[in-house]
Amino acid sequence: MSLSISGKTAIITGAAHGIGLAIARHFLDRGAQVMFADIDEEKLLAELGGEAKSEGPARYFAGDLCEKLTVKNLLSATVDAFDRIDILVNCARVFAPCDPLDPSSEVLDDMLNKNMKASLRVSQMTAKRMIKQAEDEGRSEGEIGAIINVSTLASARTQPELMAYSIACAAQDQAIRSLAVALAPQRIRVNGVSFASVMSRSLQDALKENDDWREAICEGTPLGRIAPPSELAETVQYLASSGASFVTGQIIHVDGGRGLLDRVQVPAF
Repeated sequence: MSLSISGKTAIITGAAHGIGLAIARHFLDRGAQVMFADIDEEKLLAELGGEAKSEGPARYFAGDLCEKLTVKNLLSATVDAFDRIDILVNCARVFAPCDPLDPSSEVLDDMLNKNMKASLRVSQMTAKRMIKQAEDEGRSEGEIGAIINVSTLASARTQPELMAYSIACAAQDQAIRSLAVALAPQRIRVNGVSFASVMSRSLQDALKENDDWREAICEGTPLGRIAPPSELAETVQYLASSGASFVTGQIIHVDGGRGLLDRVQVPAF
């Protein structure tokens, strides 16, 4: 089984911080050409520095991927830089609590737009580019692309204050399954990775304010620890590689077993 992604071109969204940055770095270290995409241009520049050279394997794109034109520009920038797109990893996520009984709240719309709708649009438009790319190359057999969406355990949990975020995560999980079936005839695989008890940027920030959560998370996670983002990146690499060539429509849980117990009353950021 080959897990190699060397020579592949990948777009990683949410790549300026946390898990998205870890996955982008991981892919780069394993020989992929990587477009780091995020709305935070200042952080992208700080992370990449002089690495984002015109002839190098790392480039960056800054913009709001909730906008269709911005997504189109991202795809064009990636093709201009690397000539092709083989892998898409959607890591961009926004987290916010809400009042589940407030009918005037706009948090649900915000969570759906920034988490589910944005990743869906990027996936749809990237898939079309992958299909055209294969047609232009005359490739009538074999896989032409892989899409991986990063989600969280919140999609399956019931915490009223996280209702909007949880709904967006659950909708994203369903989008993974629907796209997997729709794109299978086009030879594009679509999968997801759902995490919890992984040191995301949101969890790192939360622990600065509530360090007691660290013990609660570890106690409620059968493997007894919080994992570094690199462990999530390994799973994403597997799904992007030919080693997962017969895997589509699946959501792999990287949570140390936390979802089996579901007794930690700490948000799955």
